[in-house]
Amino acid sequence: MIIYRTITDQLLDEVDRSRRFTVDDILDIHRRWLGSLYEWAGTYRRVRMSKGNFTFAAPAYIPQLMADFEKEHLAENTPCTFATRQDVVSALAIVHTELILIHPFREGNGRLARLLATLMALQAGLPLLDFSGLEKEHRKKYFAAVQYGMDRNYQPMKKIFGEVIIRTLQVYGE
Repeated sequence: MIIYRTITDQLLDEVDRSRRFTVDDILDIHRRWLGSLYEWAGTYRRVRMSKGNFTFAAPAYIPQLMADFEKEHLAENTPCTFATRQDVVSALAIVHTELILIHPFREGNGRLARLLATLMALQAGLPLLDFSGLEKEHRKKYFAAVQYGMDRNYQPMKKIFGEVIIRTLQVYGE
């Protein structure tokens, strides 16, 4: 019997505590994950996108924004091997918020950002993150936290990631 392994399972096996994530890693993850569904998987979007009345970065700016994201956020926050939980929460919140604000792909941005946060959390010695608390009534709070990131105010997202980690540790009995 052949056991199907998802991209997530493969990435979990590949995670390395010392890996500094790059934009190429993000493109590769997206391509591996959605490549069988979309021919454009693993490439930046070429269409404008918005959610409600919030417009994400214009397609022409995405390559430079992602290069800046790598230099400013991935290089600073990965590998995610910080000594304190507060520093881990900060790294997760900043990287997640900035990636969502750029919204580099047509599909899968939120899931990919959560997967990257999970890989970073594993580097920090945490278990698989439980994002179930971001459903339903907490979605508005999450989207507001993303929008606060426009002004580099990461406090609302730090609060959300702090709650995610607490819930995760409760689920795993830690």
